[in-house]
Amino acid sequence: MKYKMIVLDLDGTLTNNKKKITPKTKEALMQAQAKGVHIVLASGRPTYGIIPLAEELELKTHGGFILAYNGGKIIDCTNNRVLFEQKLDEKLVPMLYEGAKKAGLQILTYQGEGIAATQKDDKYVQIEAHINKMPVVQYDDFLRQLVYPINKCLIVGEPTKLHQLELSLLAQLKGQMELYRSADYFLECVPLGIDKAQSLNRLITTLGITKEEVIACGDGYNDLSMIRFAGLGVAMANAAKDIQSEADYVTLSNEEDGVAHVVEQFILAE
Repeated sequence: MKYKMIVLDLDGTLTNNKKKITPKTKEALMQAQAKGVHIVLASGRPTYGIIPLAEELELKTHGGFILAYNGGKIIDCTNNRVLFEQKLDEKLVPMLYEGAKKAGLQILTYQGEGIAATQKDDKYVQIEAHINKMPVVQYDDFLRQLVYPINKCLIVGEPTKLHQLELSLLAQLKGQMELYRSADYFLECVPLGIDKAQSLNRLITTLGITKEEVIACGDGYNDLSMIRFAGLGVAMANAAKDIQSEADYVTLSNEEDGVAHVVEQFILAE
């Protein structure tokens, strides 16, 4: 079999616009697993926000994996073992906080099974809460209330303002941490050297799988590294044109079972 692993971004890729896996996509992925293909769910989401989808696809039974926090944490679903984890340098968090505050944007992170945010009712904070089905706690004294270690921060807000802040923080924090957008209104702030491709490389090395045997599907800028890395890099039809131009293959959109189409074409047809 040519492909032994399929790596899937979640929002805008595996799930439709209602954040659900459609029956057709689920059926195709269950058939792929029956053929021995490993499924990896790779997302900027925290672990807690990925587990329900991992359970729905029965990754525990079929030897699947979770790459949470854009690859900051790798979990083997078979036994819940953490294979790799990198924490955010807490000395850099005040710079992120001050930058967000000055730009009039909100910052959040994850504490236990909840989201800690500077403004609970902000619409973009609420989008993140809805995606992950996690409750939000407002931290009025964010820097003092945070309990470390944390895996990432997320700065959220109006896309134009967020883009300006992204450029400013990139200049300020170059060589100290990674910053990239997972959506127009989400700026991922993760440890240096963390992206989906690097974590995927760590995982396949332990499994003895080559990158040529991997399919990676995504729609966001935080998916670009794994789309470039995989033997077959797939962009969704709903991805931006510059992401599509980097892919080996462009599938249907997340509203048209694009992932099922890839599985049928490249895994089940073999």
